[in-house]
Amino acid sequence: MSPQPSLTAALTPAERTLLASLRTPLAIQEFLDTVTYSTENRYRSPLTVLRERVGHCYDGGVVAAALLRRLGHKPQVLVLIPNRRDDEHMLALYRVRGHWGAVAKSNFSSLRFREPVFRSVRELVMSYFEGYFNAAGEKTLRAYTAPLNLSRFDKQHWETDDAAMDLIAEALDKGRKYPVVTPAQIRGLTRADARSVAAGLLGSDEAGLFKL
Repeated sequence: MSPQPSLTAALTPAERTLLASLRTPLAIQEFLDTVTYSTENRYRSPLTVLRERVGHCYDGGVVAAALLRRLGHKPQVLVLIPNRRDDEHMLALYRVRGHWGAVAKSNFSSLRFREPVFRSVRELVMSYFEGYFNAAGEKTLRAYTAPLNLSRFDKQHWETDDAAMDLIAEALDKGRKYPVVTPAQIRGLTRADARSVAAGLLGSDEAGLFKL
């Protein structure tokens, strides 16, 4: 297997200039916010996202992990797992002075950036609980996957090859899952209020919403 191709080497001069400007996790988040939300059933590598400027939460999480790696962070992701009435959501993780933060692409405004102020991965995940609802306002977050370091896929050229994305998805599916609520807690959940739902859907693409 050949060495991991350089993402930078595969880019045009204009694309390299863009990468050079993404010097902080927040700058990466702001870039993801400019990427058109994808409603397609396909995965894009970081190179393809940078080229096409299109991606859903999976694509956004993986490209964010690649960009965070350039800032010295491990390229780690995890998936937030809902009940059967919502879509999964991917986070790219980073740590600053021992505390966790996240960068994410989402069709919901409430499921994006987190400052690195959380003492554990679970604490970070739970910061998404109230804002993780479907279009009907049902709070749907139920579990999350163990963090996955994408450097294990370097030999598969994950930063530049779309074909590696299925391997990452498979590894996440097979990885350990951590529940965040008990059955009793689920039975007692209330719905998000109308104002929270409206705020969460601000700027969303209706075609990309989970079909209830």
